[in-house]
Amino acid sequence: MNTIEAIILAIIEGLTEFLPVSSTGHMIIASSLMGIQSDNFVKLFTVAIQLGTILSVVALYFKRFFQSFDFYFKLFVAFLPAVIFGLLFSDKIDELLESPLAVAISLLIGGVILLYADKWFNKGTVNDTNEISYPTAFKIGLYQCIAMIPGVSRSGASIIGGMAQKLTRKAAAEFSFFLAVPTMFGATAKKLYDFFKHGNTLSGQEINLLVIGNIVGFIVAIIAIKSFIGFVSKYGFKAFGIYRIIVGGIILALLLSGSNLQVM
Repeated sequence: MNTIEAIILAIIEGLTEFLPVSSTGHMIIASSLMGIQSDNFVKLFTVAIQLGTILSVVALYFKRFFQSFDFYFKLFVAFLPAVIFGLLFSDKIDELLESPLAVAISLLIGGVILLYADKWFNKGTVNDTNEISYPTAFKIGLYQCIAMIPGVSRSGASIIGGMAQKLTRKAAAEFSFFLAVPTMFGATAKKLYDFFKHGNTLSGQEINLLVIGNIVGFIVAIIAIKSFIGFVSKYGFKAFGIYRIIVGGIILALLLSGSNLQVM
């Protein structure tokens, strides 16, 4: 992986991580088009650059993160299912990560759901994340676990979960952003631990790529989050549903044409 490729992947990560479109699906297409070979560092890179996107949430919602301890407790309750399911099914999750077909199918199914999400969940009454109860936070966390299936989209699953619990589109999206912080931090920490545990090391060039990737991801994610909140509050999720179906179709077409897609 060279610097240009790292910047492109970081832009994709920043744009797609908080949108209900699956960053994994986009990474597959981008890496395939650029001919990036999947190795231990590439796999680490695609997870570790999430640190930059995490910081974008903290920067945008700085006051919210230092408002009350109750806020952290709710995030912990929502994060807990991901910890449990992640530990129990880590081997199965890794197995699914090797299946581009699973990603394509998840994108298509998720796209259909988003086409009708505004119609199915149009009775949101909770417009402030501070009003979310602990049981509601836990249920949203359960929905987030569905995103352990590659292509589902962590943000998409948690947003739909929030709307199913009577949150408005804006409140569901914001809580999804907040929940991303412990979830993505945990995933990054585990990936780093596994990387070094198996005797891997980072060269100076690889460290530079990680720094560049996180900086680019941070900047792009801030723009994406601001744009997404305004767009989804006004127009809903139908456009994202259509987009997911198109991306899923592209991946299927690549698979049928014999392309050797690598999930990173």
